[in-house]
Amino acid sequence: MSNPYRWLEKSLETIHRANWYRSVKTIAGRGGAVVELEGKMVINFASNDYLGLAGDSRLIEAAVQAVREYGTGSTGSRLISGHRPLHQQLERAIAALKQTEDALVFSSGYLANLGTIAALIGARDLILGDQYNHSSLKNGAILSGAKTIDYLHNNLEDLESKLKQYRPHYRRCLITTDTVFSMDGDLCPLLELLQFAQDYEAMLLVDEAHATGVMGATGAGCVEHFNCTGAELIQVGTLSKALGSLGGYVAGSKVLIDFLRNRAPSWIYTTGLSPADTAAALAALHIVQSEPERRSTIFENVKFIKENLINQFEILPSESPILCLKVDSPKMALDYGQKLYDCGIFLPAIRPPTVPTSRLRLTVMATHELSHLEYLRSKLLG
Repeated sequence: MSNPYRWLEKSLETIHRANWYRSVKTIAGRGGAVVELEGKMVINFASNDYLGLAGDSRLIEAAVQAVREYGTGSTGSRLISGHRPLHQQLERAIAALKQTEDALVFSSGYLANLGTIAALIGARDLILGDQYNHSSLKNGAILSGAKTIDYLHNNLEDLESKLKQYRPHYRRCLITTDTVFSMDGDLCPLLELLQFAQDYEAMLLVDEAHATGVMGATGAGCVEHFNCTGAELIQVGTLSKALGSLGGYVAGSKVLIDFLRNRAPSWIYTTGLSPADTAAALAALHIVQSEPERRSTIFENVKFIKENLINQFEILPSESPILCLKVDSPKMALDYGQKLYDCGIFLPAIRPPTVPTSRLRLTVMATHELSHLEYLRSKLLG
């Protein structure tokens, strides 16, 4: 009899031949601008810890205190036995930052997208999503059972054409997009998307994962950055990037949040966020609001890198701390990444199928010092 698992080995062989193979790399100790990677100290340009809070002593102390008071786990769904005062405090803090009526915390940003989309949209409905949307948005659409169509990345003409063609044939319609696209660094055209949502009686869901804490005058995200605070839309985000913790959230109207508490399967049937993660995220939100200089430093660092690399590399259009340097092939990306690692720089190669073209994805942190940036410049240009 043939082995029904044999195909796995052949598939892995194909991945290796295409230079698409991936493996984990161990980081010892706390995260930060400099980390110990596989036993080697390197400058870290691979982290989504934009504000440098994941290793901040205030978040650590908040997490420790929460564990002492509430234990290590929530131990159950929040509708049964897992709800803690900290969860409600965090939701109120998120709603205050986003200036929405309410918010709901999930155990991850991925679960927030899956549960929200599946709750709002069904088999009689339509989802139009940006082709570069995060996997969680795409899989949430699949889970919903709705008619799902991608529109060309940030292409308003293509989106409107598809709205005209398909919208009249479906009960509800949901437009989905990242606000900061994680593998390119560019922003969605939010003002125009809001207008389309109004014109075509569609809901609009935006994923603020890479914008929360970073974009906008107070760090509320791209909704604030585009002066759209108070607009009727659904805001999803994560606590695991700039906020240095773990978890996800949805922010919006009281009616929306109340509905999701009763209908979002990935919230109803999942153990509540741990006390430590909840408290750490709550501490991070306080820092986001009280230390705006962290955001200023990020964009000063972004400016330095752009000005010093623009003549040597093709940098994909970006208004965020995500800067992508295009390279010609997966092998070239891997070779560049290894060369930089040998020099003490961690800057990952991103290859298909994650992205359509190979690149070096560089993420800028508030805790990067000028010496780090100058060293990166010297090794990339040397």
